[in-house]
Amino acid sequence: MTKKEETVGLEEAKEQVRRVSTRLGLLHLSFAKTLIEEMGEKKGRQLVLKAIKDYGRRIGEEVKANAIAQGLDNNPANYKEDLPLYGMHDRIEVVEVGGRKIMRAYGCVLGKVWNKLGKGELGRLYCYVDPAKYMAFNPNFKLSHVKALPDGDEYCELVVSPTTEQERKDFADKDKDWSYIDR
Repeated sequence: MTKKEETVGLEEAKEQVRRVSTRLGLLHLSFAKTLIEEMGEKKGRQLVLKAIKDYGRRIGEEVKANAIAQGLDNNPANYKEDLPLYGMHDRIEVVEVGGRKIMRAYGCVLGKVWNKLGKGELGRLYCYVDPAKYMAFNPNFKLSHVKALPDGDEYCELVVSPTTEQERKDFADKDKDWSYIDR
């Protein structure tokens, strides 16, 4: 007897991703808040960013390994998105402005959670995962936020751009503040 394949509808799948994304947003807030309360604002923030850098590195290295396994190099065009296609955002679009591709993510579940709780600034530290994952994939490029929902913007707007030698050096240094890379 064969096992019957179970399926769920797209809306239910989106809802399940929204639920886990909400939990991820709350988990980040809890860890970040605890570190800052226990270690003080400066040291706590440094530790949160250190953890986010490690997290981003793990993602970027996994995406890079997958690209290499497919015979691709680590050119930014070969970065295959690591986020769920459904449920994490209301919608995503890529637009071209002045010959530059810009990704706009509307309705980020994480940003909505943080803003609803009045913790956009603390939640925003999580967003540093984006430049970290890209720089782990290829240190010559970063994915940075031009706009971010937790900063009070209507949507998140991200661009891929080359890194400077100083950005690469600061990102590689485990004790250096690298947060300026996403501004």
